[in-house]
Amino acid sequence: MRPLSAAPGRDPREIVRHFTPNWFAANMGTGILALMLAAFPYGHWGQLEIARGLWIVNVFFFALFSALFVGRALFYRHSFARLFDHPVQSLFIGAIPMGFATIINGLLDFWTVTPQTLAIAETLWWIDVIMALISALLIPFFMFTAHEHSIERMTAAWLLPIVPPEVSAASGGLLAQHLAPVVARPVVYVSYVLWSISVLLALAVLAILLLRLTLHKLPHRDMAVSAWLPLGPLGTGAFAMLTLGKADVLAFAQTPLAAMAGFGELAGILVALVLWGFGLWWMAMATAFTLRYLREGLPFNMGWWGFTFPLGVFDAATYGLAEVTGFAPLTLLGAIFTVLLAGFWAIVTQRSFVGMWTGALFRAPCLSQETGLPSPACVEDAAPTSQRPDLMASLRR
Repeated sequence: MRPLSAAPGRDPREIVRHFTPNWFAANMGTGILALMLAAFPYGHWGQLEIARGLWIVNVFFFALFSALFVGRALFYRHSFARLFDHPVQSLFIGAIPMGFATIINGLLDFWTVTPQTLAIAETLWWIDVIMALISALLIPFFMFTAHEHSIERMTAAWLLPIVPPEVSAASGGLLAQHLAPVVARPVVYVSYVLWSISVLLALAVLAILLLRLTLHKLPHRDMAVSAWLPLGPLGTGAFAMLTLGKADVLAFAQTPLAAMAGFGELAGILVALVLWGFGLWWMAMATAFTLRYLREGLPFNMGWWGFTFPLGVFDAATYGLAEVTGFAPLTLLGAIFTVLLAGFWAIVTQRSFVGMWTGALFRAPCLSQETGLPSPACVEDAAPTSQRPDLMASLRR
């Protein structure tokens, strides 16, 4: 199996032009696995060291994917602009801030917290907030004004651009617990606003999704994994309420809002339980959908990373609820979810590396309007190398 043998035009430089933001879903999945391994409650078998290693690998690939994404924006401006017109691929812009948030959380969880690391984490968090807001505002604007959407073609992928703010809110709750109260309070305020933007929009989308599934049944098998995506906003929303509840008590101690902070912690547990319960129903349905799709055969694509991050954040909420309630079955359930997450991650990572090595997964211009995935009907130009246009010349355009 030769490297990049299936790359577009069999030229590695074409990877830049074909790079799409769905690759950042790999950062989301790898980052959340690292965080959940570190939280695994049973035994001491080196899970923290493995988690740190995964975090370092995730940082490397996030930097690599960012370079490819920026390279496409700089060297293929027309192609990059068309990305935002695509009704499916544009949705994956939201994967960038969500993948970045796992790096911030890992910085706080895996390494010694010092004034320097706190300053870095706080700066990165504000950057993540900006990217999350861009995703939640820009992509819906294109959906409302430029994209062609319909109920029968709708999938849970609509959630992708609007979930990043609540992911940033969950990270803000973790960060605020380490900051001085005067610095933590603005982080908490902003995080609650981010949570409200994202969770309420996500619940509205889920209501439409229920209608779509009722009227038009399951989507195409290429989008089968999207059935797991609702776990993302529900799990993250629950986890954010738990982290912000803890941050409330620390940030508002000995202030006029101290009593409200105590209420916020208790209300956070209640809201988290409600969202977690709703997510448990979605997990049962997603499992049933997946078993049905398996009978048809599931073709691999980058959408398979949807098995990882939604399950991972739901796992984080499970561990969080186990901690605040002391309910032992939740701890066991969280451990089971971590094992499932690791299994999904191993399968998807292996197949992604094969696609990356051969270059088969780098084919953006042939993406279909319905699924955002490579269209079988689209055949690459088979002209010999001497007849193809000079790629360096096209890079300068």
